[in-house]
Amino acid sequence: MRLSFPLFGRPRPGGTVEWMIVGLGNPGTRYTHNRHNAGFHIVDRLAKEASLHFDERQSHALLARGTIEGVRVALVKPQTYMNLSGKAVGALVRFYNVPIDHLLVVCDDLDLPLGRLRLRLKGGSGGHRGLSSVIEYVGSQEFPRLRIGIGRPNGTMSPEAYVLQDFDTVQQPIMEQAYARAVEAIRTTLREGFQVAMNRFN
Repeated sequence: MRLSFPLFGRPRPGGTVEWMIVGLGNPGTRYTHNRHNAGFHIVDRLAKEASLHFDERQSHALLARGTIEGVRVALVKPQTYMNLSGKAVGALVRFYNVPIDHLLVVCDDLDLPLGRLRLRLKGGSGGHRGLSSVIEYVGSQEFPRLRIGIGRPNGTMSPEAYVLQDFDTVQQPIMEQAYARAVEAIRTTLREGFQVAMNRFN
């Protein structure tokens, strides 16, 4: 179901948010290190570097609010499980009255080589169910996104099983470097704009 609400309007009482940065993943210790939780790992690292804490719960999500690169941000980890991520994101975009072009969604991507970053200003879901849900609930594809490659499974393993497994010992150091680059791409976005980040990190 698509929510019908304006993306612009009167400010909400929750405080000013200039950028909302959403990491997609599945909640719970069972999924913590899964490939599908790359989005969570990136916003966790960003929060840690900025001394922010996910100590707020709102609209089926964990929030860390504060200032990064002089910009007031809300870091968001939906707790709805991946396929319903949009339920949390749509409600928070509405509450904080965030312009759609200042909603940055961070997620894993099966179709990118391991550790590769891809930033896009807008577009479809590419088959990613978390992104599909966000598009549905905010009613638009016109939001920027940062995808991080997790590679594809070898042999007969299904993509569904692959994304719910942990990175192996060879992949883990590659992903750690990629997470660091992703955090810097987000900081560049806040400091210099998303177009600059696209040119620098794609």
